[in-house]
Amino acid sequence: MNYRGPYRVRAEEKDEPVIEHPNDAIVRVTRACICGSDLHLYHGLVPDTRVGTTFGHEFTGIVEEVGPSVQSLKKGDKVLVPFNIFCGTCFFCRRELFSNCHNTNPEATAVGAIFGYSHTAGGYNGGQAELVRVPFADIGPTILPADMDEDDAVLLTDAFPTGYQAAEMGGIQEGDTVVVFGAGPVGIFAAKSAWLLGAGRVIVVDHIEYRLAFVKEFAQCETVDFKSVSDMAIHLKKMTDGLGPDICIDCVGAEAAGNFTQTLTGVKLKLQGGAATVLHWAINSVRNGGTVSVVGVYGPTFSAVPFGNAVNKGLTLRMNQASVKRHLPRLIEHI
Repeated sequence: MNYRGPYRVRAEEKDEPVIEHPNDAIVRVTRACICGSDLHLYHGLVPDTRVGTTFGHEFTGIVEEVGPSVQSLKKGDKVLVPFNIFCGTCFFCRRELFSNCHNTNPEATAVGAIFGYSHTAGGYNGGQAELVRVPFADIGPTILPADMDEDDAVLLTDAFPTGYQAAEMGGIQEGDTVVVFGAGPVGIFAAKSAWLLGAGRVIVVDHIEYRLAFVKEFAQCETVDFKSVSDMAIHLKKMTDGLGPDICIDCVGAEAAGNFTQTLTGVKLKLQGGAATVLHWAINSVRNGGTVSVVGVYGPTFSAVPFGNAVNKGLTLRMNQASVKRHLPRLIEHI
């Protein structure tokens, strides 16, 4: 899927990728997903998304070719490929912060490299294609367990690990009340993962009926339609004995609905790095001393966030792109 500019993508023939480094592999894609993050690119919210980029950072496939130094893969292996591209040896990779790899993204010192994203994430072509060049092939790809369905495996490339890390970063203690903003795939997995990590109560906020119905059944949670709520902080405090939830998780990011001013300045006019609506809701709703976990994607570099409220409430704020590889052994067990 070839990017031609905001609101313009097309299927197009491109040159097949080739081995460029001895540790590369070429993977023939068998499953690929579309991410909410792809929509941020499509809508022109992420800087330096260049014409000609192939989208797609969630894919599985079959190894077609390996470079001469690749030892862990061979032709014909079925693999899932994390959305992060990482070296495995730098300061951050040694601490399992694979999403912050220091060696794979020459365009930034913060985020590491990501398949099929803007040049702020390295400019690597992605997996909404027939073939993909996969760098650091000994480090990133994971061979599919023989008994795992590819429809499950492809969710391990981003959506499930991201939702799981969102819950993990909340530091959930047994019995905690967790609110998840967003009932898309990542929010659904964050809600499910909150139970796995010991939550006593899980509430999911969205406004799309079929999403709320699905997450209620799949993650056995309570739901709130934000269109029926006049003040989110007050509403959630009333649901939690006046204190607020212990943990709030932002699984929405830059294109959140729910506040006209935020949508106007962050999405339409692009005066900030996306609508910070959910960040306001999370910071203002969570209890004093609580935790806000953010995996929703925001564009660089400025967002209008009520940071003073977070300071005065003594909040812990945790956020990052998911370090997919770190979570895979546990999540494969869960599947």
